[in-house]
Amino acid sequence: MGSHWAGAGAPGVRLWGWVVRGASPGLGIPPRLLARPRSPRWLVRRMQGAGKALHELLLSAQRQGCLTAGVYESAKVLNVDPDNVTFCVLAADEEDEGDIALQIHFTLIQAFCCENDIDIVRVGDVQRLAAIVGAGDEAAASGDLHCILISNPNEDAWKDPALEKLSLFCEESRSVNDWVPSITLPE
Repeated sequence: MGSHWAGAGAPGVRLWGWVVRGASPGLGIPPRLLARPRSPRWLVRRMQGAGKALHELLLSAQRQGCLTAGVYESAKVLNVDPDNVTFCVLAADEEDEGDIALQIHFTLIQAFCCENDIDIVRVGDVQRLAAIVGAGDEAAASGDLHCILISNPNEDAWKDPALEKLSLFCEESRSVNDWVPSITLPE
């Protein structure tokens, strides 16, 4: 599927000022994304909304005891009960980008989450994440907040407005081939 600048009479679907050849609303691109090109200001508001929703979701999940922190702890949960995991957060500061072992873990976790339809995002501020989650969690106390999983607190589907907002954010991101979107947490 190639793309080119939108021109008069160009076939395809218009997406952020681009025409995507062969794309149609039936190919999984949400109609709200096809309506008109988006401004950079819209993208900033979208990111801020996702950051706020992630903040709310982390606090809610922690209160309900359905938050798992740590790369190895998260891998155990994903191995034992992946159907119960609803959301995954990968966090790395700039200095973590050079940690090859951590990047390999991230790649494996990303692949597993994508394969099992678990929404996943990246956060670039581990310190801010630590401030939100706090030291009440064992992994948080040990300093490993590079991976956080949010699970269902019980058998029934968890209806959290912040989780629904983040799921929509992830769905919209995937529709434009951003499989692991980055989120900036609010101050």
